[in-house]
Amino acid sequence: MARVKKPWKVVVEDESIFVYDVKLRCVWARKGSKPVIITTGSHRRTVLFGALAEDGTQLFRQKPNADSNNFISYMDELRSKYPYMILFLDRATWHKTEKRVVAYLQAHRRTVRVRWFPPSFPEANPLEECWRQGKDGVLGSTFYGSFNEFTSAVSTYYRTKRFKLNLYNYLCN
Repeated sequence: MARVKKPWKVVVEDESIFVYDVKLRCVWARKGSKPVIITTGSHRRTVLFGALAEDGTQLFRQKPNADSNNFISYMDELRSKYPYMILFLDRATWHKTEKRVVAYLQAHRRTVRVRWFPPSFPEANPLEECWRQGKDGVLGSTFYGSFNEFTSAVSTYYRTKRFKLNLYNYLCN
């Protein structure tokens, strides 16, 4: 990685699912009583696509699903921000087996060089730490009155939060 020359940038990408329900860290209740926990009972969810670059820049986008169509539209946004990138991806189904994605990555192989994270090794991806912080920060024991309020909170958190992670500490671990 020390040999990466300008204009190339090292970029890591990942997706995470945020479910519209309450995630409790701990509950306080009187001894002998049952705590009352308000939940939505909903299975609605939103998906965040995220990327971190070696220069500290980041790009997060909210999509309804994690699939090949949304991945390709996110890749178009990534390519406009990082015209030349060495892109680290996990082995999600829509990254490796979807014909449209394989064709897309092949068509842009001169400006996007894909490297794969090792299988079953999420610790190598720094975005896993971003997702953990967000799920603690946004979802941690917070009840949102509506799904729109929830998605707005997720969007605001990732739009305003700056993650100061050293990519090389994760990638070279």
